[in-house]
Amino acid sequence: MGSDVTQAEVLAGDPNSLSSCAPAIDTSGATDRPGVVLDWQALAGPDGSPDVVVGLLRGGMVPAVLLAHALRLRDVRAIDVTHTASESVNAAKTLRPTVRNPRSLGNLRGLDVLVVDDVVGKGDTIAMATDLVRSARASRVRTAVCAVNELNWFATKDHDPSEVLNYIAVRCRGWVIFPWERL
Repeated sequence: MGSDVTQAEVLAGDPNSLSSCAPAIDTSGATDRPGVVLDWQALAGPDGSPDVVVGLLRGGMVPAVLLAHALRLRDVRAIDVTHTASESVNAAKTLRPTVRNPRSLGNLRGLDVLVVDDVVGKGDTIAMATDLVRSARASRVRTAVCAVNELNWFATKDHDPSEVLNYIAVRCRGWVIFPWERL
């Protein structure tokens, strides 16, 4: 399911159809970048559909809302966890992820939760978010990411991201620019 691309523009598929697998990369005429597809069914298939989708602000909210529509879920929540110091390409990282308003998760006791982010680098941000969801007493916590930047991941880890992330749409080696970041 993963591709090895230098820079990817990822779009999370057609939110109006659970069976749709729309192209997820705008190759803009480049033949060296293969298309990538996010499979909506993979998120609700044999594992069952989650009760709640939690998006990481800001980048993870766009795919979180798209997934909620595709999975016909109304319970979408947000958590503000950030690890970058600014919005610029290759922005510096803070020492640790910063959490703002952890109470925004509300009561997750006994719920099956899908935590969604746009991109994972070293994995610290999504790890903190999943820890917060677990501390809110979710009965099950899964993760979905549009992209994993393997240059950052393997710089600090010796295991594959699929060992800790449930759903990965694309693997890349470099900065990822999503269509919603160009608005």
